[in-house]
Amino acid sequence: MTKRREKHRPPTIHLSPGPLPARLMPEADLALVFTDASRLRHGGLAAILYDDAGSEALVFTRCVPLDGSNELELQAAVFGLEQAALSFPGRPFGLFSDNQDAMTRLSRAQTLGLEQDAALAGRFPGLDLAALLAPARLRWIKGHGSSRGNALADAHARSVASTPAGSPDRSAPAI
Repeated sequence: MTKRREKHRPPTIHLSPGPLPARLMPEADLALVFTDASRLRHGGLAAILYDDAGSEALVFTRCVPLDGSNELELQAAVFGLEQAALSFPGRPFGLFSDNQDAMTRLSRAQTLGLEQDAALAGRFPGLDLAALLAPARLRWIKGHGSSRGNALADAHARSVASTPAGSPDRSAPAI
């Protein structure tokens, strides 16, 4: 008689009560920005902004043409920088992404200047990336972890990537 295999159940993830688990909260009272991208029918970008750890989330999404996964994540991070500049002008903020490549490229651009990555500077013509990066504190966080802000960014990016093409950019309060 053969043994029955138990079905593999994915682990239950308990999301943090706030946008970030307490152990990951920045020391300063910063605005928080979470970004993510998804590839389904087309590319979907999401930026989730919190004025502070206790505030309601502002959700911004954008539909873009399909591209490589890391390139979409980089677009999402820059989209988050743009939304933070509009929502928190002149104010420092923490930018969180679950893509190490995007965070590494932006961090290098922030510390060493855009000259060291001509492809990055050329990818976003017309944007002053140096000015957008100046108030940002960039931080990689583990994807599919306990961060409520990252989970919300993931869900919204997936949602906009699966909508019919031609849907307008959206901004809506979080549910």
